Amino acid sequence: MSENLFSKLALKPQLLTRLDAMGFDTMTPVQAASLPPLISGKDVIAQASTGSGKTAAFALACLQHLDSSAFHVQSLVLCPTRELAEQVAQSLRDLAKNLANTKVLALCGGVPLGPQIGSLQHSAHIIVGTPGRVLKHLQKGTLHLHGLEITVFDEADRMLDMGFADEIDAICSYLPQPRQTLLFSATFPEGVQSLAQGLSDDAVHVDVTTHEAAPPIRQQWCGIDARERDQALVSVLAHFGGERNMVFCNTKIECAEVSARLCREGMKAVTLHGDLEQKQRTQTLVRFANGSANVLVASDVAARGLDIDSVDAVFNHTLPAQPEVYVHRIGRTGRGGETGSAISLVADRDMNRLHSIEAFMQQGPMAVLQIPDRAPLGPLPDPLYTTLEINGGRRHKLRPGDILGALTAHASVTGALVGKIDLLDQSTFVAVHSSVVVQALQQLNQYKVKGRSLRARRAT
Repeated sequence: MSENLFSKLALKPQLLTRLDAMGFDTMTPVQAASLPPLISGKDVIAQASTGSGKTAAFALACLQHLDSSAFHVQSLVLCPTRELAEQVAQSLRDLAKNLANTKVLALCGGVPLGPQIGSLQHSAHIIVGTPGRVLKHLQKGTLHLHGLEITVFDEADRMLDMGFADEIDAICSYLPQPRQTLLFSATFPEGVQSLAQGLSDDAVHVDVTTHEAAPPIRQQWCGIDARERDQALVSVLAHFGGERNMVFCNTKIECAEVSARLCREGMKAVTLHGDLEQKQRTQTLVRFANGSANVLVASDVAARGLDIDSVDAVFNHTLPAQPEVYVHRIGRTGRGGETGSAISLVADRDMNRLHSIEAFMQQGPMAVLQIPDRAPLGPLPDPLYTTLEINGGRRHKLRPGDILGALTAHASVTGALVGKIDLLDQSTFVAVHSSVVVQALQQLNQYKVKGRSLRARRAT
C-alpha cells in the first residue's frame, strides 16, 4: 500500500504539504495509475467514474507544472456544466493554497460576459469552463491560449452527450502545439474515441472502472394507479425517504407540478429543470447540497453533470424511456460505500419500460415494494438548516472565515450552528441552524464584514 502514498510522488513540496493538511495521504486507483504519467508530461486517457478522485489527479498535474511568475493561461479545463466547473475550480484553489499568487478563473455561461472579460484582462493561470462560454471568449479575442501547456477534457462523454461536439472542435482549433492533453471519461462512445485519437501516439491509457465495485443500491418498484402517481410518490417518500432525496421526472412541467405538490404536503422540495435561470439553478443546488432542502425534483437534462454526494434515496416518479438513463439516475445514491435506495413508481402502462431496464441491468427481476397501510410519522424529517444569501462574494475579497467570524460574533450563534458556506463570485450562501436564523440575519445585516455593509436574506 505504501507505493500508493502521495508522498512517493515527485510533487512540489507545497502541494505535498497541502495534501497532508487536507488529510489526503493515500491515492485512489485512478490517481495512482494516472499521476506518474501526468507529472512526467505524458498525454493521458483515463476511464473513471464520478467520485473516483479524478479531479484531484488532473488538478495536481496542472498545479505541478504551473509557473506562478508567468502571467498567462497555462492550463485549460473543459467541463460539461457550470456546477461541475465551479466544483473543479474550487478544488484547484483548495489544492493551490500554498502556491502563492495562483489565479484560477471559472468561465461559464448563464452570467454576463463583462465581469469575466475584466477578470481575463488581469490574467489567470488556470481557466476552468464550459465549452460554449470558453469558445465565446476565444472568438471575441478576450481569451488567449498562446502559452497553454495543458488541456483537460473532464467528463468528455457528458460534454458530447450534451451537444458540445462542435464547440469542442472549434476550441481545439485555438489550442497550440505541443501541449499535454488529459482526457477523462466514464464511458468511451464513438465521439470520445474520436477525440482521443487526436492525442499523441504514446498517450497512456488508464481504466479503473473494471476494479470499481458496483454501488450497493437496493432497487425496488411499486405498482400504482397512474391517476394516483403523485399521491403514491408522497406516500413512498414519507415512508422510505431519508434526509436527502432525489425525485426524477421526464419533463419540465412534471418537475414543477411534482415539486409544488410535495411542498404543499409539507416537504422542503426544490426543483431543477431546463427553464431555470442560472441564479435559480445555483440557489437550488446550494440548498439541496447544504441540507436546507430534503427533496430535489429534477429532469434528466438538468441533472447532467451534477456531482452530489450523500443522496439517501432516488425516486423515479416516472420511468425513463432508455434503460441507460435509469442507470444514470440511480447512480446518484449508494456512493462512498454507503447503501443507497432506488424506488420506481410503475403503472400498468410502464411495465414494458420496467422489463427493458431489468433486462439491461442483468440482475434479475427487481423486488416489489408494498406501501404500508399505516400512516407515516410525518412527511419527512424537517431539514436542520436554512440557507441565507449574502450580497457579497469572492470578487469582494470575502472568505468563508469572514462570514463565519461575522456570524459567531453573536453570542447565540456558535460555529457548530453554521453549516456549509458556498462562496460565489458575487454572492455567498451560508447554511445556519434553523433555530438561530433570526439572530444570524440580524448579525449579518447590522454589522460590517471586512469594512463592508452586507445584506442577507433567506434564500427561497
